[in-house]
Amino acid sequence: MTIHFLRSLGRQAALALVLVGGALGGLVVAAPAATVAAKPPFAVSGDLDVHDPSMGKDGAYYYVFCTGQEAGINHGAVQIRRSKDLKDWAWVGTIFDAPPAWIAKEIGEAPNVWAPDVSYRQGQYWVYYAVSHFGSRDSVIGLATNKTLDLNRKDYKWVDRGMVMRSHESDDWNAIDPNVFRDPSGGLWMVFGSYWSGIKMRALGADGMLSPGDATQYSLASRGGKAIEAPGIVKHAGRYYLFVSFDRCCAGVNSTYRIMVGRADKVTGPYLDKSGAPLLNGGGTQLLAAKGREIGPGGQFVFQDGPQNYLVYHFYDRDQFGRNLLGIHLLGWDADGWPVVR
Repeated sequence: MTIHFLRSLGRQAALALVLVGGALGGLVVAAPAATVAAKPPFAVSGDLDVHDPSMGKDGAYYYVFCTGQEAGINHGAVQIRRSKDLKDWAWVGTIFDAPPAWIAKEIGEAPNVWAPDVSYRQGQYWVYYAVSHFGSRDSVIGLATNKTLDLNRKDYKWVDRGMVMRSHESDDWNAIDPNVFRDPSGGLWMVFGSYWSGIKMRALGADGMLSPGDATQYSLASRGGKAIEAPGIVKHAGRYYLFVSFDRCCAGVNSTYRIMVGRADKVTGPYLDKSGAPLLNGGGTQLLAAKGREIGPGGQFVFQDGPQNYLVYHFYDRDQFGRNLLGIHLLGWDADGWPVVR
């Protein structure tokens, strides 16, 4: 989830990753109190050329949605990959054969579609996505829906729902990197933003568009114009957790991306880190940073699969000249209720 362009390097190589850890609370539903034992490590292979991933599940298969290939496959449309076991991943297509025509009318031609967010409600899969230009606030967030993620079903069809939100160069915020969260009362929220004044949130209506009854734009996190983006919210043990990415994305082995977190008692904040520093004042507790061959982890998404939760992200492989690849970790909680990667 980033304001930068993706330069995909192909879809051929396999890479082994290690998945270790414990249990996490729900992305949408509050977590169970019990801790789930860590699973044995296993290798992830196949088509892993992923940037800004989000994950959903339909039937027996897991699906990863990611930023489209710049000026590439189907004109940079959102890409989809599939796995039956979270181990072996295959490319299975894109959302639309090309970005919807309304995008070019709003902001001009763009090389690709960024940072999709997938969720399921009302019998449909909802995928929010962003389109912009490098370093610009002239940006849009759109929505596509489908009754199924199974390409073999007769009712498999992506429907363009149009523009959800737009920002302009005159705004001090940026309409990219959407993530949708449903609170325990059923209220829908979209958190979004990158750089400038930081991470924002708006209420959504039942139709997935901005709420007509709540026009408040909430400010959740900021670094005073420095790099912060890729927001996502989960709830655990009565608290709300805001995950974000700090620092430089999309620079291969020179990337300094890292995943940070803060928590709040209300979905609207204020979000604080472990030390009590407000995320609105640059605070944040580090969850995952560069280690070994994994450089610049970020663009994260937290996916709940029953009692188990996964941190899904991209990183740049030091041993493959900075190639961007899919990363997955199991996630757990420490004694003080903070998320940890085991």
